Amino acid sequence: MGQLVALYAVRFLKHLRVRSVILLCDVETDPMATAHTRMLAAFSAFATIFSACAASADDRTLTIYTYDSFVADWGPGPVLAEAFEARCGCKIEWIAPGDGVAVLNRLRFEGETTDADLVLGLDTNLTAEAEATGLIASHGVDLSSLDLPVAWTSETFVPFDFGYFAVVYDTQAISEPPTSLADLVEGDADQPIVLQDPRTSTPGLGFLLWMKAVYGDEAADKWAQLSDRVLTVTPGWSEAYGLFTEGEAPMVLSYTTSPAYHMVVEEDERYQAAAFDEGHYMQIEVAAAVEGSPEIDLAREFLAFLISPEAQSVLPVTNWMLPVAPTVEALPEPFERLVTPTDALLLDPETVAAERQGWINEWLDAVSR
Repeated sequence: MGQLVALYAVRFLKHLRVRSVILLCDVETDPMATAHTRMLAAFSAFATIFSACAASADDRTLTIYTYDSFVADWGPGPVLAEAFEARCGCKIEWIAPGDGVAVLNRLRFEGETTDADLVLGLDTNLTAEAEATGLIASHGVDLSSLDLPVAWTSETFVPFDFGYFAVVYDTQAISEPPTSLADLVEGDADQPIVLQDPRTSTPGLGFLLWMKAVYGDEAADKWAQLSDRVLTVTPGWSEAYGLFTEGEAPMVLSYTTSPAYHMVVEEDERYQAAAFDEGHYMQIEVAAAVEGSPEIDLAREFLAFLISPEAQSVLPVTNWMLPVAPTVEALPEPFERLVTPTDALLLDPETVAAERQGWINEWLDAVSR
């Protein structure tokens, strides 16, 4: 009995990620072993198991890779972590390597040695490439509560919010904002815009795809035209929006929902989104568990939490995007006054995965002319 108990103890401790294991004697083959010795060995093994269980409830840590603004003091990360930790009795460790594309780049670089249990903040433009790493696990989450503008069938990625890219402008600096991409491309260079880098930023990539969806083979020429109007290209959204609100440029690439922050939190309607005739490119942000994570069950529990009414109520007023599932209460009134795109543009993930690098090279060539 003692040998059998010891065997199960070792297996169970490995499951709990216990890093030191007590060496138990082989009491079945030891000629000096007695029934009393075997009983002591059994009790010792079970005591070790129970101690490990008690410790594991407090010591479990869920490591999540995400983008920097998600974990800012004003972002949703701190609020969601507090709520989830109260549920799970665990700890969340946030790691923010940059913007959304940087999250994928880090996961791909680390491969099977990654510390991530879960990645959060990729979008549909990156899902095919993420799955190609072989590091994305099935989610096992009931998605029947989802309410998205498009059908969602992924068995690996869980959407947690969505929105539409937009040019946000300062009404104190611009009285007649652009009403189309054509207006933006051909407009006054004295009214510049701040953009994000498509190699590192999901909004930057979204704008690249927006240009491609509207202009197709003419996109390179349009980029060359627009380059005269671009003040700078930043690595991520946070840097770009900071330059905009500091008055460095009267326009920035952001979201149709960005003005809601200023209207709700600052009670200021100075910053608004321009409605474009060609439509707006959609972004659906997603999260996924990492294959091989020792905390895979905890990661899946967090994915389910993300689409709960509690979490969905937090995201619109901290991440300033639209919910993908029911919230506890209605959104604040300013959300009803935001730009609603007449057309939602979205390229499929497989096309983006196949063409992304080529389109980035096209952009680099065009803006360096």
